[in-house]
This record gives sequence, C-alpha cells and structure tokens, in this order.
Amino acid sequence: MTCPDPGGQRTLILGAGYAGRLIAEELRRQPRADLLPVGFLDDAPALQGQQVAGLPVLGPIRGHIALAADQAQAQRLILAMPSASGEEVRGIFEEAQASGRLVQIMPSLSELLLDRPKVPQLRDVNLADLLRRPPARLAHEDIGAYLTGQTVLVTGAGGSIGSELARQVAHYAPGHLILFGRGENSIFSIQQELIERFPEVRQSAIIGDVRHAKHLQRVFERCQPQVVLHAAAHKHVPLMEDSPSEAIYNNVIGTRILSSLCLEFGVRRFVNISSDKAVNPTSVMGASKRLAEMIISVAAQSANPDQAFMSVRFGNVLGSRGSVVPTFIRQIEAGGPVTITDERMTRYFMTIPEASRLVLQAGALADNGKVYVLKMGQPVRIVDLAQDLIRLSGQDIKILVTGMRRGEKLYEELLTAHESVDQTPHEDIFIARLEVPDAEWLAAELAALEAYAREEDYAHVRQQLRKMIPESQVAAE
Repeated sequence: MTCPDPGGQRTLILGAGYAGRLIAEELRRQPRADLLPVGFLDDAPALQGQQVAGLPVLGPIRGHIALAADQAQAQRLILAMPSASGEEVRGIFEEAQASGRLVQIMPSLSELLLDRPKVPQLRDVNLADLLRRPPARLAHEDIGAYLTGQTVLVTGAGGSIGSELARQVAHYAPGHLILFGRGENSIFSIQQELIERFPEVRQSAIIGDVRHAKHLQRVFERCQPQVVLHAAAHKHVPLMEDSPSEAIYNNVIGTRILSSLCLEFGVRRFVNISSDKAVNPTSVMGASKRLAEMIISVAAQSANPDQAFMSVRFGNVLGSRGSVVPTFIRQIEAGGPVTITDERMTRYFMTIPEASRLVLQAGALADNGKVYVLKMGQPVRIVDLAQDLIRLSGQDIKILVTGMRRGEKLYEELLTAHESVDQTPHEDIFIARLEVPDAEWLAAELAALEAYAREEDYAHVRQQLRKMIPESQVAAE
C-alpha cells in the first residue's frame, strides 16, 4: 500500500458518511502531497471512537472543531457533507473558520448528481454553499421526453442563464442544440465548452439578435427548432431606467417576434424566462418582463393542440452577470467598501443550475399559456449576503449604504396581491392565476409602445407601460 506523503498538511474530514469515506479512500489510493488525512469528526453517536476507512473518528462536529483540530494538530479541514443544508454548512463553516484552519468543501448533492465526478472534487466554500437548499426533485424522463433527439434553440445562450440551460439540455442528448446570441465571445465560449464536454451532441452557434425578424426567420427556416428556450433579455434595472427603449426593443419586441415565429413554424415547446421583477413592476425592466409574459399568454391562445407556450418566473440567481454578487466580489477584491443601497433590502436567490433545472422541469409540465412560479425559499437580506462574502474572503471590509436607486424595490414579490397559485405535480413549481389580456387590445397597445420606443420618447414609453400594466409603479420621466 502506498502511504501518504508525511509532509502533507494534516487534515480532518468533517463527516464520516459515504462522501467522507470516499475522500479518505481516494487519498489512500492516490496520495496528494498537500493532504494527509488524520481522522474524522461526525455527530453520529454510534461512530464515536470507531475506525472509518482506516481513520479514527475523533469526536462530534459541532462545538468540537477547534479542540479536535488542536489535538490532532490538523492544519486543514474538509467538509464532506454534500446533503447538508445551507444553514448547517454556514454553522460548521463559521466554527471551522474561527479555528483558524483552511476549510474546503465537497460539492453539494445537486452538483454531484449533475456532473457525477468519479473522484471527489474539493474546492473552497462559496456563497452557494451557505444558501444551499435540498436538491430539486426532477422527473428526468419527462424532461427527456421533450428534449432528447429534438432540435433545441436557446436564445441568449451566452448569458448566465442561457449558457446553463444549454449545458443542461446537452445532458438530455438533443438532436441539434442551437446556441443563439449577440455576444460573439460568450457564444464562442459556451460552444467550445459544450464541444469538449458533449462531443456527441450536434450543435450550432449563431450570432444574432431576437429583435431582427428577418435574420431570426432565416434561422427558423434553416434549423426548424422544435423547442425554444428564450433567455435573451436585458436584466439590469438601473441601466434600463436610463435606456428604456432598449428594454422595449429586446424584452418586448424581441419576445413578440420570437413567439410569432414559434407559432408560424410549429415549435412544440416555447419557454420564456421571466422574473419576479415582473410582479407589481416599479422599473422599466420589470414592466418589460411582465409584457413579455402577456405576449406569451396571448400567443398560446393561437397555438395548435401539440404546442405549449409558457413563462417561468423566478428571482435572482447567484453569480449571474446581472446579480449583485459579482459586484460585491469585485469590491472585496479591491479592498472595499462593499456598497448596498438599503439595509432593509431583501431578495430571493437561487443558484444558476438550480433555476435552470426547474425551468426545464416546468417545460415538461407543458400547460399551454401558463406562467409558472418557482418556489424560491426564504428571502435573503442583501446586507447579510454582503457580510457572508466578506467572511468568505477572510478580510475586514466595510459596508457602505448608498441609498436606493430609481426603479429598485426594497423586496421582490413572486405574485401580485390579486394573484394566487395552483399547485403543479412538482413541489417546487406553481402556476400563477393570471388574466389573459385581449389579443386585439394587446396588439394595439404594443404598437403604440413600439412607436414611442423607436422615437426614443422615454416619457411616453413610461406612460404607456403604466397604462398597459395598471398595477405598475414605473416612474415618470
């Protein structure tokens, strides 16, 4: 038997279950110069004083990390509890970090189920670990039934959500995966990644804009997509407040053009990615996403029996380019301060893979014309998020409150006061009860909105948004 390098850092493994044993056995088979496992900590009473994978269980985890690490002269800690909740991970991480040791973690159960690594992958603890929820239960057969062997078009495929949708679609072996988006560098990047990871999947990368009807029509004529996942959108609230016409062009007109082509070409499944900012919108961006939902609901009324058009509404996603997290990370790397707009502000959060998986699951439900609402868990205070990131960095960074910007909300809602939900067969997905607008009324009002946008008449764009969405609170110019 090959022995670990005695010069490696003495390491305690937190969790003596399957994951912890896997790490210990792998390090025994393939020793690493930097890791020398010396024992486990585990809360199970039956394991105390026992040997697991040739290593002693030195005691329980909670309340004993620093003492056990001192006694074992351990310099490093590995958290090997992939099914632990975010609250459990947070408590253990804070205690482990307070002991002064380097802390690493095994990926969550949902990550392991998705990528199925043969060898346990260790990494630093990140924000998603502290907000971890139980992995969503997916009906893989139902998802595969509408994706496997099909031609799937993903718009906005270079973005955070679009690229993750493309990755997860690739797992279901589509017949042809089309990556459509405006940013050539981001589209090229996801294409190269998918070529390496899924060489058996036929794919095409197309640079284009959902606002350009002629080009989009050529794509449909040439590729004949059967499933469309629509993730192309402008999402930055403050930027769209300054350029409201751009939000209308991309989020509203682009969605109208795309949905019309999906009807014309008999697309069997159309899934529009929406946002909790569409609920009682206070911003141009949020109002534009609500109009996109209305467009899809009206288009669904003209769909054939074998077609299903739907929207999926959810909150913020951790790590997306439009979220607050990358901004906080940049501020921390620069030495601070970390800026928040209001200490009372809360948001719903999901990880990008979690949101994308539930989008695909909602697509499998195929209830034509519906707006699905994802179960987002409990809202998170933005100031707590900032403090978590600062703690993860190990630095002492100040937090600066700057005041709310135009169009921002203190808290997000997934439903309006007049909406309620129906349960679907999936515990994490609901259907919002919404009135479908009259098709002729919507077409006329959209034409007026588009005319104002093309004239760059911001005052009338905002006025028209308030007219079309009475519950909105979009500010006047």
